[in-house]
Amino acid sequence: MNTSSDTREATETRLRSLREALESGTLRAVRRTVHALHPAEIAQLLESLPPAKREVVWELVDPEDDGEVLLHVNDELRAHLIRGMDDEEILAATEGLDVDDLADLVADLPEELTQQLLLSLDKQNRDHLTGLLSYDEDSAGGLMNPDTVTVRPDVTVDTLLRYLRMRGELPQNTDSIFVVNRYGRYLGMLAVTRLITASPDAAVAEIMSTEIAGIPVDLEALDVVKLFEDRDLVSAPVVDPQGRLMGRITVDDVVDVLRDDAEHTMMSMAGLDEEEDMFAPILRSTRRRAIWLGINLATAILASWVVGRFQATIDQLVALAVLMPIVASMGGVAGSQTLTLMIRGLALKQINEGNAVVLVRREVAISILNGLLWAMFVGVVATLWFDTWGLGAVIAVAMMINLLAGTLAGFFVPLLLRRMGVDPALAGSVVMTTVTDVVGFFSFLGLAALFLVG
Repeated sequence: MNTSSDTREATETRLRSLREALESGTLRAVRRTVHALHPAEIAQLLESLPPAKREVVWELVDPEDDGEVLLHVNDELRAHLIRGMDDEEILAATEGLDVDDLADLVADLPEELTQQLLLSLDKQNRDHLTGLLSYDEDSAGGLMNPDTVTVRPDVTVDTLLRYLRMRGELPQNTDSIFVVNRYGRYLGMLAVTRLITASPDAAVAEIMSTEIAGIPVDLEALDVVKLFEDRDLVSAPVVDPQGRLMGRITVDDVVDVLRDDAEHTMMSMAGLDEEEDMFAPILRSTRRRAIWLGINLATAILASWVVGRFQATIDQLVALAVLMPIVASMGGVAGSQTLTLMIRGLALKQINEGNAVVLVRREVAISILNGLLWAMFVGVVATLWFDTWGLGAVIAVAMMINLLAGTLAGFFVPLLLRRMGVDPALAGSVVMTTVTDVVGFFSFLGLAALFLVG
């Protein structure tokens, strides 16, 4: 039985039923269905509804689920929902949330309400929340949960088990107990499975593992993801520069980072914000998209200007207008392949000064081989099509030049943008396409003007 498939199908059925109930206007059925959904499913539904129906569903959400739902919706929708809540509702929604989840919400709260929230917490949680807010949200410190279970290395297994029974409840996703010295410095981890099977008289120091090093609190989030992937971790300790245990990161936090990064990459390549509400006001979305449309227009004008410089050449040999898109398109595809490889390599920290030269040589070699293969093919086709070997030779050479230019642009543009502090996924494709269009048109039309047109 495929449990995950069955669960996904059941969720889709409930969401479909809810949409049908909204269409029919039967609020009792809507309320019943909403209360049966998980907060993450409610968030998914809210993001997919137009504003009018969204407000209806939000009013029907159980107040106890408000906080969890707010955590799962995108930033823009969360800010909109919070603006429609009064202070008492917002404070009630934060009750029962973990401190690391509170840190995600605080950024969208009014400053005076943030102060009220801090005052409503006990000293320990207030200190934890203040500490989390001091870290970059895209770092290990921003991801971690300070709620940990710790033990000294000289404690026996029997004593530790009695302490855990007395405690009564462990933090969610606890698979290990963290071992620290009297100064709070991290020493190792004791897996819960090892604890259960160990001799009651054994000391923690005898059965703990020291293989997993503490994650530096300022380590970038994507580097944390790489550590979890490489070591198959479920949870890991986060330490400060002195080695003191600050908190823990669990696999659910890592999954959130992976999802957000995938959404960011996909949306950025279209010049969009991954946190943009699908049903945001038209004028606001128009302003956002207008910027990148303007940039693309500028690059298109540049390419058109290059073509315009060879208008007389095109007038004398109309076949050039027919074949021009082929040269630009092939260079664009080659550049996109290298660009995608580079963006992935930069994101995974696989590209550095030591291997950059080897990689660019490899990409150039691939472009030359593919260039020879497809340039000869297109050259033969153009010769047979227009019955002139000169035109076939010109397009073959131009295609070779543009494939090489596209590959070099795909390699160097992300590095240059990264050095300038610009996200390569956001601007890389625009710059690379401009290069292949300009070089493709210039090389093809320039060679034709030299050798084909008198």
